[in-house]
Amino acid sequence: MAPVRRYLIAVMAPLLVIACSDKSATESSQAAQSAQPTVLPYGSWPSPISAASLVEGARGIWGLRRDGDYLYWLESRPKEGGRTTVMRWREGGEPEELLDAPWNVRTRVQEYGGGALLVADGVLWFSNFADQRLYRFTPGTEPVAVTPEASLRYAGCSYQSSRQRLLCIREDHRGLDEPVNTLVALDGRDEEEGDVLFSGTDFVSAPRLSADGERIAFTTWMHPNMPWDSTTLHTASFADDGSLTALQVHNPESRESVIDPQWTSTGELLALSDRDNWWRPYRISGESFSAVETGLEAMEIGGPDWSINTRYYYPAADGMLAIARQGSVEHLVYLDGKGGHRFIDTGAVSIGSLVVDDDALFLSAGFADRPGALVELSPDGELRRTLRATRDAALDPQWVPAYEQLSFPLPGGGEAHGVYFPPTNPDATGPADEAPPLIVTVHGGPTSVAGVSYRPGHYYWTSRGFAVLDLNYRGSTGFGREYRRALYGTWGIADVEDAVAGAQWLAEQGLADPRRLVIRGGSAGGFTTLAAHAFHGAFAAGASYFGVSDIEALAKETHKFESRYLDQLIGPYPERRDLYLERSPIHHLDGFKAPLILLQGLDDPIVPPNQSEMIYTALRDRGIPTAYLAFEGESHGFRKAENQIASREAELYFYALVLGFIPADELPPVVIDNLTDENGKPVDY
Repeated sequence: MAPVRRYLIAVMAPLLVIACSDKSATESSQAAQSAQPTVLPYGSWPSPISAASLVEGARGIWGLRRDGDYLYWLESRPKEGGRTTVMRWREGGEPEELLDAPWNVRTRVQEYGGGALLVADGVLWFSNFADQRLYRFTPGTEPVAVTPEASLRYAGCSYQSSRQRLLCIREDHRGLDEPVNTLVALDGRDEEEGDVLFSGTDFVSAPRLSADGERIAFTTWMHPNMPWDSTTLHTASFADDGSLTALQVHNPESRESVIDPQWTSTGELLALSDRDNWWRPYRISGESFSAVETGLEAMEIGGPDWSINTRYYYPAADGMLAIARQGSVEHLVYLDGKGGHRFIDTGAVSIGSLVVDDDALFLSAGFADRPGALVELSPDGELRRTLRATRDAALDPQWVPAYEQLSFPLPGGGEAHGVYFPPTNPDATGPADEAPPLIVTVHGGPTSVAGVSYRPGHYYWTSRGFAVLDLNYRGSTGFGREYRRALYGTWGIADVEDAVAGAQWLAEQGLADPRRLVIRGGSAGGFTTLAAHAFHGAFAAGASYFGVSDIEALAKETHKFESRYLDQLIGPYPERRDLYLERSPIHHLDGFKAPLILLQGLDDPIVPPNQSEMIYTALRDRGIPTAYLAFEGESHGFRKAENQIASREAELYFYALVLGFIPADELPPVVIDNLTDENGKPVDY
């Protein structure tokens, strides 16, 4: 019980003040009225950025498409349980919603979805989340199901007007083994499950019709590959009966990731490949890949295809528009196809979907200093108007920290990357002789990347006196294939080393308190958080959102898409079972010393709840201060507003107790085993 007593000394006094919200509210008011920033302990700074404000008036905007006079998009709403609806707008009007609750536009193909909506000639088809059936409707009418009530999922549909049918990816869950992914044709008007056009591979993705509708391109891959490892590009024509004919494989011995196939208006085939370390566009004829000269250095046009139908470039008559990533920042760039390029100054640092009109660009854009928005731009990038913001209100810029992309050295040589956000509060400052506590945030994937667009979730911490390092550890996207593949075989080692090295390097620079380093992450980032606690003593606390504690159990239980992912990250299973045991935090409980909070959705098919439950039980029984919060109805990632609020407040309460500061917020108590009783009060030893 010695570790518990040590932490109780730090938490007894803060708990007394947490229970007395009147005092903290008074201090908050006094600080806000002060002309000069008030010196306050880090972590205790009063902030207007509440957990509730992170979801109030918030919405996600993506999936832009143009049909006739209308611009359509998908919009997710945390306040409606994460429901996704369809919106549209046309010149002279206001955005209007087309689907009321309980309709929820979201497909579970590959579990991560994508390509859930198709619009053609004023008709909409969408995948409904509750039953995964495809529905057809025209605005003003009730949706009608066009696929049967069965264990089938659909995504990435295109409309083939010459045959008046849909071409879709179908995922069939009716078998006893893993689901079967195929390319199918559907009438789209009457109820049917679809005729299989292509099968025989583990995965099919990105079906793209040529402009005349007479040719199709798509990608496939086989276990144990992921779509960012090795994919195969196919094209085919259509026979008189609508089946595929003249099927061609363009890279038969693929050791590259080929993604996002598209056709030019003249029928030329384009695709992205990472064969030259960086994803970039290629012109393809037969088995010949000819690089489109971009003139760009150390920039990525492309990314990991976790979802269906992601687009990274848009062919035009005289070149293409492309979304190019440089580290954590995305740029919109015009490529003339001959080596020339021109950056279009949109003011955005992240770029979602894009619609290119003759004289306008419609873009879902993320900005560093304000909420993202659906905007209309001139062809040169000049802002014409904002059609829809991702938030109803924006923070005063004084509360938005200036980010810094940084690289730091690794003990074994080389470097890793991240984005640093300093503590930022116009009304408060920390003691001159102290450095701030640091939260190292570890993204999931692990192929994701830390972004720099408007991040209220980060500002929740920075406004209270925390520094944040959003880590781009080895394995992240945006730094080339070699950096992405540097995690292969070393997951649980390299990512943890990078987290520790980044935190300690910032401490050496005087930008973080080495005694108050915190690590948090979700999914793969949750695994890194747990592994850091199991194998290193650098962090004083941690928060794992649906993290992996037992890699072997994950290999046996996770869904098809990721069922062989660990072959690359760890080693083939069961041949290298020794590595799975060696890297799993659940088998190294002696290393856990620091307090840990675990948060888990109970409907998570990707990282099942038992991953959090088993590590919680083990640590609780060993006397480690541990909290576990489980959320009904949540899948992989929290979509419901009430759960986003509860999890954020629980984290702050947890950090206050274990790091020993007095938060200015009135927070619901959280039970921390071996630290508090059932009311969140310190246990009496």
